[in-house]
Amino acid sequence: MKQCKKLFPLIFLIITFCASVLLVSAQQSGTAKKLAITNLVDSQQYVFYAESVIPMSGRQKFLTSSYTVYISKDTVISDLPFFGRAYSAPINAADGGIKFTSINFDYTSSARKKGGWNITIKPKDVPDVQQLSFTIYTNGTAYLNVNSTNRQSISFNGHVAKNK
Repeated sequence: MKQCKKLFPLIFLIITFCASVLLVSAQQSGTAKKLAITNLVDSQQYVFYAESVIPMSGRQKFLTSSYTVYISKDTVISDLPFFGRAYSAPINAADGGIKFTSINFDYTSSARKKGGWNITIKPKDVPDVQQLSFTIYTNGTAYLNVNSTNRQSISFNGHVAKNK
């Protein structure tokens, strides 16, 4: 019993040391990720990966396929699904989603008060899509709202990563 009382402070010290090492490494990896996301947004070279969709009328749906928006300084390529009300039907049945390539667009970025960025992309050469509004957080998660002329607005949750 006396030996257990002598070992207890030593065990407590070892557990405290291990916990503090894990905490420091977690903070360093969080700082590294924040710096990586900052560099992606500043360079305008990233990809938004949609994980779930929130239509204006309906419930959140989780996506099982890969849907993306590629963003670079000179091109925006969107391949997103659409769920909701369309005010005019597309002529081609393959044009059902939010699929376009734009090389003429306005890109504005502003910092958020609590970290992250608000990014607005207004394509000038795509008649149906008026605006893509991104909210990107420092941990890499992102929110996208798409406003169209002939469809209801639709929102997506996902994350951003480096453009391959």
